[in-house]
Amino acid sequence: MAHTTRRTFLTTVAAGMAAPALLRARQSRRYPIGFSTLGCPEWSWRQVLDQAAALGYRAIELRGIAGEMDLTKVPELSGTRLADARRDLAALDLVVPVLGASANMHEKAPAARQKHFDEGRRFIDLAKAMGVPYVRMFGDRVPQGESKADVLPRVIEGFRQMAAYAKDAGVTVLVESHGDFTQASDLERILREVGSDAFALLWDAHHTFVSAQEAPADTYAALGHWVRHTHLKDSKPAADGRAYVLTGEGAVPVRDQVRVLAANRYAGFYSFEWEKRWHPEIPPPEVAFPHYAKVMAGYLADAGVQPS
Repeated sequence: MAHTTRRTFLTTVAAGMAAPALLRARQSRRYPIGFSTLGCPEWSWRQVLDQAAALGYRAIELRGIAGEMDLTKVPELSGTRLADARRDLAALDLVVPVLGASANMHEKAPAARQKHFDEGRRFIDLAKAMGVPYVRMFGDRVPQGESKADVLPRVIEGFRQMAAYAKDAGVTVLVESHGDFTQASDLERILREVGSDAFALLWDAHHTFVSAQEAPADTYAALGHWVRHTHLKDSKPAADGRAYVLTGEGAVPVRDQVRVLAANRYAGFYSFEWEKRWHPEIPPPEVAFPHYAKVMAGYLADAGVQPS
């Protein structure tokens, strides 16, 4: 199964960029860290880019811009403005490795299922136009009244359709360890039975630890072959379940997750998924993003990962 490296991302995105601006941008060495725009739901496209560059991030995972969650409706990513967006990214030596869709594969009702398939295809089309290698989708839920045994075949069939469409576009669909599908055994079955080189895994290491109660090394041992992107975040127990906290201040072994990835020569980005859109009570991106960049630099250095 082919792996897309950070070097490939940078080469693709930077193509066609004017040399002087690109050289200025590349004077700064950065760790392979990124953030999801889920953490800055009110920021404009320009704010996202400028803050990523200023804080030393290399990658931006797009999950909504300025309140619009359907990326195919974001003005900067539409029509003639898309070429400008690609130039903006190249000028700052930034890459977009993943587009985050809301499409899920558990739906049973034909109309609802078709709606999610249509969204998945729109995001794949946008990824192709942007030169983005991955589109994230969900298996998501086991609906009330059904068992996981009932739902898994439906999820697998949905991902087969999405992967087939993505393969023709030169894009890879990623299933995220999320919702009711966080156990390594379930994810391994989905990945094996879809059986496409246009289908792989986004490892949300928080969910496999908190929800599936798996040690990072055990999850990676089962699923590492398919890991192309990660979501990292920290939390601690709270009265109503879990509370997200700044990286290193909670009970999730983020440092160990980084060590596992680095020890296995993971080539993707260490992406911060700060769920500010869904949890407005947590600290703002102006606090969380620089904190993550600083803490993750220490974790990566300790794990032997160098900036480039």
